[in-house]
Amino acid sequence: MSDDNGRKPRESGVAETFQEGAAASEEIVAAAGAAVTAAVQDLGGFIRAQRESAQVSLRQLAKLAGVSNPYLSQIERGLRKPSAEVLQQIAKGLRVSAEVLYVQAGILEEKNASPVLDAVLTDTQITERQKQMLIEIYDSFRRENVAAEQIAPPTDHA
Repeated sequence: MSDDNGRKPRESGVAETFQEGAAASEEIVAAAGAAVTAAVQDLGGFIRAQRESAQVSLRQLAKLAGVSNPYLSQIERGLRKPSAEVLQQIAKGLRVSAEVLYVQAGILEEKNASPVLDAVLTDTQITERQKQMLIEIYDSFRRENVAAEQIAPPTDHA
């Protein structure tokens, strides 16, 4: 149907705009879903790597964390997203800080983004205690340097 000048009524343009907006919303939701799925899979892989590094079986960790074997297996395979409470229990079972798992899960933001800290936290060849000691030493060096710069800022000899 058209008006006296041969133009289409305004309603069809509104419907097309609505359909375009709906399609864009679906793409955003799909992208967000994919990001969540990837994060859950990364978390599961991280937990598995930590468990294997600690030489703890799936059954042992499930028992220590107070969850079923199938549930823990689903978490490791990225099929389930555990709650913060479950992550805390898994962290206790692995003897790692819950904060490390919260960061991996996207619950907390990583505070001091640093390639050195990333390398230490993801290293599967050292224990959680060794990681914490390295981080403490590294942080003390950084604080010492910041304090020294505040007392006597570096001069530019250019």
